[in-house]
Amino acid sequence: MSTGKLFVISGASGVGKGTVLAGVMAQRKDLEFSVSATTRPPRPSEEHGVHYYFISEEQFEEMIAKDEFVEYDRHAKASYGTPLGQMEEKLARSNVILDIEPKGAAIVRKKRPDAILIFIMPPSMEELERRLRGRGDTSEEQIALRMERAKWEMEQCGWYDYVVVNDRLENCVNDILNIIAEKAN
Repeated sequence: MSTGKLFVISGASGVGKGTVLAGVMAQRKDLEFSVSATTRPPRPSEEHGVHYYFISEEQFEEMIAKDEFVEYDRHAKASYGTPLGQMEEKLARSNVILDIEPKGAAIVRKKRPDAILIFIMPPSMEELERRLRGRGDTSEEQIALRMERAKWEMEQCGWYDYVVVNDRLENCVNDILNIIAEKAN
């Protein structure tokens, strides 16, 4: 039985979700991050079990077959999913944040109507592309795929509970902290 609130954060790749979430998590010790599984390779700064569970496509398929994901999605030539057991374990003791895409958020909305969904928008598509290019680890093909997907993702923001714009990091973090303060147990 869960005691914590479930917060879902979504936004286009490159919008700064990771940086925003780091700012939020640093200020709210009552939050736990639900680590997603992915089949994509880790970026240089990412750690297994901290940023993602980096698993093979075969392991991912086995988890689907065993119904071990709250939600999962495939995009940008990789698979992503939220392991159910790990999320429930964390909710039993704390408030939890998921960093997932809109398709997954829609599934969570159906399974957990009490979840609070927050969408982070970029200030503009030009700024989003600039941020993706600034990473220095994303191929032109991946940038094109992510920009195309970003258009669709941003169209989904209308069914989220809250939409915040990441124009200035501090403002975006504070907006999300205010939402959590209002809704958390």
